[in-house]
Amino acid sequence: MCNELMFLLKEEWGDLEAQASKTGVRGLVCAKTSLDPVAAIEKFKTTLSERPYEFRYAMRIIPIQQVTPTDLKEIKRVANELASKIQENQTYRVTVEKRFTILHTNQLVEAAATDIKAKVDLHKPDYILLIEVLGGFTGISLLKPSDILGVVKEKMMPT
Repeated sequence: MCNELMFLLKEEWGDLEAQASKTGVRGLVCAKTSLDPVAAIEKFKTTLSERPYEFRYAMRIIPIQQVTPTDLKEIKRVANELASKIQENQTYRVTVEKRFTILHTNQLVEAAATDIKAKVDLHKPDYILLIEVLGGFTGISLLKPSDILGVVKEKMMPT
């Protein structure tokens, strides 16, 4: 999977500083790119629609916009900074994926969402406030649902 991502990031899109590495969680890798993470997802989607055979190992690609230490105060700060883009008439949900932490999901959701004025919609939100905890580091993103690439789902969509 690392080689697959590196080929696309470096060879296809010219990001010579791109990196990818294993995380210690089976099937989960982290990739770092100089590209905007959401724009990179669009590039992945375009490549997937034109050349689906380029994706043999990557099943889901999620953009991370900011990384912070796994500290509730820092998570709250970053989440509030990102969530400031949500208008009061828009909806959101908080999605937490956590590994190697003793923090409970409720603690993370509370830290991230306490100050957000927009309404919560768990089923069809305008935005997803994503919190990905991996031990001592936490990735946080404010995404539209379409900003997450599900490779199998995209391959099955009619063109």
